[in-house]
Amino acid sequence: MRVALVHDYIKEYGGAERVLETLCEMFPDAPIYTAFRVAGSTADKVFRGKKIIESWLAPILKIDSFYSPLRFLTPLVWGSMNLSEYGLVISSSSWFITRGFKVGKKTKVVCYCHTPPRWLYGYETSVGFTRYWPVKIYSAVVGHFMRMYDFSSAQKIDIWIANSENVAVRIKKFYRKEARVIYPPVEVEKIAKVTSGLKKKNYFLLVSRLVGAKGIETVIALSKVLGFKLKIVGEAAGFSSVEELKSSAGENVEFLGRVSDGELYRLYGCAKGFITLAKDEDFGMTPVEAQAAGTPVIAFNGGGFKESIVDGVTGVLVNSTDEKTISAAIKRFEKIKWDKSKIQKNAKKFSKEIFVKDVGRLIEKIV
Repeated sequence: MRVALVHDYIKEYGGAERVLETLCEMFPDAPIYTAFRVAGSTADKVFRGKKIIESWLAPILKIDSFYSPLRFLTPLVWGSMNLSEYGLVISSSSWFITRGFKVGKKTKVVCYCHTPPRWLYGYETSVGFTRYWPVKIYSAVVGHFMRMYDFSSAQKIDIWIANSENVAVRIKKFYRKEARVIYPPVEVEKIAKVTSGLKKKNYFLLVSRLVGAKGIETVIALSKVLGFKLKIVGEAAGFSSVEELKSSAGENVEFLGRVSDGELYRLYGCAKGFITLAKDEDFGMTPVEAQAAGTPVIAFNGGGFKESIVDGVTGVLVNSTDEKTISAAIKRFEKIKWDKSKIQKNAKKFSKEIFVKDVGRLIEKIV
């Protein structure tokens, strides 16, 4: 059986791209169909050895950030792709919809959904593009037709996989479809091995693409007020530059940019705690990676964090992000005697091995 993979676009490397990378390992001969790829980008370097087929609109979409204002062209992007020669198509779907391509009568289509497009359904997005009224009008008009396309293309999916219970609820709400929850693949065993024997240091760690809706600015402001040391790992993707964030940060904040996986794992292992305050994360792989290193987490009690963090056992969940609440959370965090083995045991529920096994079994059933 011929297999094809479909992914939003090849640009930044984040959680969705880690899922795609694992799917590529499972189906090494499968080509990747995508809206566009940006040569030399972090994601492009990871998938450089793969056969990647871009849409005919790629030359326009990849210019600067044209893919965002030209999102109304999404139906043309995917509609122009003919995948009827494949017996199985696996779509890695997020904000660019990634559905609506042509398939054969016997083609089975599986959609691994990171989330229905946040910008279409009123969720906070990584870039606040509706801050200006002309854009709001544009978004309202385009959004109406895009929601119709999003719903109609969703009805053609044979099997839905959600990356969390949180996202499964959204799929049911917006598409009226049931989804099987298979959590994203985390390198639990590898992280545990690399971080074994490391000594804790006096800093909190935050790992994220530097975009909005991740609570990054909130954590930076709290670090400045409450005086805790903070290391931030991640490439600039939504802010005009890292300098935009640095200007609001105090001397306790260190920006490390993108680092290798090995260095990232060591940062997880040496951190006294991991902190993330995104208020409605789809799932969130980085808190699980921190737990794989035996590092407890302070996180907002919402979204996917509620599924991966056990309050008082693997971390501290907070219901607000104001100074008083986070100050109390840090004091509570400092008083708890954390059990590294329990933290790592919880992380194993989200391992790469479980992802591969569950996806493999599901595909065996439908083909």
